[in-house]
Order: sequence, then structure tokens, then C-alpha cells
Amino acid sequence: MFNVGIIGATGYVGIEIVRLLQNHPEINISTVVSHSFAGQKISDVYPNLKNVFDMECESLDIDKISEKADIFITALPHGISKEVIPKLIQRNKRVIDHSGDFRYKSVEVYEKWYNTKHGMPHLLDISVYGLPELYRDKIKDAKLVANPGCYPTCSILAIAPLLKNKLIKTKGIIIDAASGITGAGRNTTLPFQFCESSENFKAYKVANHRHTSEIEQELSFLANEEIMVSFTPHLVPMKRGMLCTIYADLACDKSAKEIIDIYKEYYKDEFFVRIMDEGKLPETKYVAGSNYIDIGIVVDERLSRVIVLSALDNLGKGASSQAVQDLNIMFGLPEHSGLTAPALYF
Repeated sequence: MFNVGIIGATGYVGIEIVRLLQNHPEINISTVVSHSFAGQKISDVYPNLKNVFDMECESLDIDKISEKADIFITALPHGISKEVIPKLIQRNKRVIDHSGDFRYKSVEVYEKWYNTKHGMPHLLDISVYGLPELYRDKIKDAKLVANPGCYPTCSILAIAPLLKNKLIKTKGIIIDAASGITGAGRNTTLPFQFCESSENFKAYKVANHRHTSEIEQELSFLANEEIMVSFTPHLVPMKRGMLCTIYADLACDKSAKEIIDIYKEYYKDEFFVRIMDEGKLPETKYVAGSNYIDIGIVVDERLSRVIVLSALDNLGKGASSQAVQDLNIMFGLPEHSGLTAPALYF
């Protein structure tokens, strides 16, 4: 058994990792860290875990917890990680981080979009972007894995085959994305209260959401040229799930069937990427609670435009279960270990 510690275990991402790992056949949760609930059983914070996982939450004592695990998963807000991750790396621990602090290759881009000083540029040299379908070989031996954001995961995997096969024009890509409310974390601020979000559908951070830069970085690597996208996120009154609708102008004449065949070939070895047949489109209920991403494709022949729709669970493939997928790779385990459960559907 491999020992794993979870720092920030009582947030939505952290507790989803607990839910997944407590039943993993090869991994043992050896410590759970929570600033807000130190000294309490995690099953008192989340009663669904009673008699399933009753470990007591610890406070953040790096010296104490570092002896308990081989790899740590940190589910902390951006900026806070700089107080934790360098100390773990110094103690020769491997880390999977969920903040945006290590997803960028350019300090300047990070500081512009996050409006803060980075403070740890030396760690960017050793960090690996934690999208297995693109960086599996690097994740395997990485000391520091930066788990991608949910919007970038949903967008990048949906667009990647188009760029790699030069099927689209690289100017004018539009991404409309809608996320469940858990995408904001365990947040008590007014916009995420029930009466504010129920029976409501709204856009937010239009043209300036920080995940825009993360998407552009990875698409630029895929295309071998600078890519800029128009990205608009929306908040949907549901707990979990994400749907992206992506528009791009075709660079050549291709039917939907031809593009679908290209996608199926591109992702033929990817267990968690499901390409839908022509005429079928993804829905969040097909993926909620799972590590799958579903991708559907339509061609608007009148406009010579391809429309790609992708759906995943923002807490699953967009965060927690993708971290477990990375963890399996880092431990040399089968990539789908502990992750084969189907979506919840209801």
C-alpha cells in the first residue's frame, strides 16, 4: 500500500479525494489536514463518511505530517501553497497541487492573471501540468504535479485533436462554458447562496477569467503558435458538472463523421475520454461523479464551422478524480485504479 496525505481535506475537492481514495485498492490515506477542523473527525464534518472513514483531522505541521506519506495532495487556494509546497519538496516529498500556482511556464503570465507575486519561480522548472492525456510520461516521475483547472481540462481535451491535426483556423476560437456551483469551492459568499443561484443562469468574469490564460498556454503548445481564445464561463444552478461549447472555423472541408473518426483515433488509448457517435451529444448527467469526459462533435456546413461539446464533472475529471489518475501514474499503478465507477446519472 502507498501512503498519501491530503492537505485541505475538508474543502469540496479535498473531501472528494478522500471519498475516492478511502476505497482505493492500493492507496492508504495516512493523514488528513484541515485548518478549520483540526482535532475533529472528518466524519463529523462530513457525516456520510461515518463508519467509513473516521480519521481525525490534523493541523498543518510540516515536520509531523511529512513522515506519514509518500505523496501529498494539496487542495489549497492559490497563493497559500507557497507556505506549504516548498517545505514538502525540501523534505523530498512528491506533491499534486490544485492551486494555479504551478500550472504556468511563465511567471509574468501568472502574475498578470492572478494579480499577485509568484514567489516560487524556481519550482516552475520542476512542475508538470497534470493532464494525463498530454503529459503522462512527465507526470510519472514528477516531483510536483500541477493539477489543471476544471474549465481548462474540459476545453483543452475538446480542442486538442483539432489543433494537432490542423483542422481549424487558430484565430477566433470561442469557448462558452457552464459549471456547477461546487466549482467555486466550499464558498459562503453571497453569489453562491441558494436564493442567489437557484433558478438562475449567469455569466461571470467575462473576458477576464484567469483560466483563459491556462487554456491559451496549453493550446499554444499544441499548435506550436500563440493561441488566444474568447472564453466565457457561466454558473449553473446544479451541484456538480460542466459543459463546454466550443466554436472554431474549419481550415478544410470535413464532415462531422470524418472529424469524429479523427477524434476516436487520437484518443483511442485513453480510457477516460469518450467520443460520442454522430448525432449524439454529451450531458452532465453522463459524467457527474466520474472521471470521464464525453466529447460530441457537430459541423455547421453553412458556416464551415465545427462545434465541439465536452462534458465532465468539475469535481471529478476537473479536479479530484484527475488527481487520483495522476496519483496512479506516479505510483506506477493502472491508471484507472479506483476510478472505474460510472457516473451518478440521478
